[in-house]
Amino acid sequence: MDSGYAKQQLRRKVATLKKNYPAERLSALSAEIHARIEQSPRFRDASRIACYYALPGEVQTVAFLEKWYGLKQIFLPAVEGEWLKFYPYLGENSLKTGSFGIMEPQADKEASVDDIDLAIVPGEAFDRRLNRLGKGKGFYDRFLLEFRKPVIGICFQFQVFDTVPVDERDCRVTQVITEREIIG
Repeated sequence: MDSGYAKQQLRRKVATLKKNYPAERLSALSAEIHARIEQSPRFRDASRIACYYALPGEVQTVAFLEKWYGLKQIFLPAVEGEWLKFYPYLGENSLKTGSFGIMEPQADKEASVDDIDLAIVPGEAFDRRLNRLGKGKGFYDRFLLEFRKPVIGICFQFQVFDTVPVDERDCRVTQVITEREIIG
């Protein structure tokens, strides 16, 4: 079985699993994940953090962003061509709907990878070897190729597998945090 087909099959499996959880339950699990992130030495030591504005079905980040953006410098991605560019998050009112219906910051000054201490990234699935399976467009993999600092992948426990299919373009994370465990 080729890697592309295996990835699509796993994405379908995760999508089916997500349908078993109402939004309220995913929101409660997200809060548990936030608490684990906040206990992480990597998070506590970082002052400039790249995060993301969650889509439905992902670990929700709005409450986390609102809690921390005044205490740490938070950056969110905007899709520009084939790349993710990160800009300061200045509160929910500073966002606009961007590519793929994702809320993006309206700030002017782009952050370089050197401006960021830690990245918190979503994924469709992760494995115990810290491999990440994304949505298939490669945006985060292109960013992670340049970003040489700690990366925390966050997901729900049902998105962690013994192995996920990867190929040479896929980037690993430093740590995976779920509502039940910290891997790495």
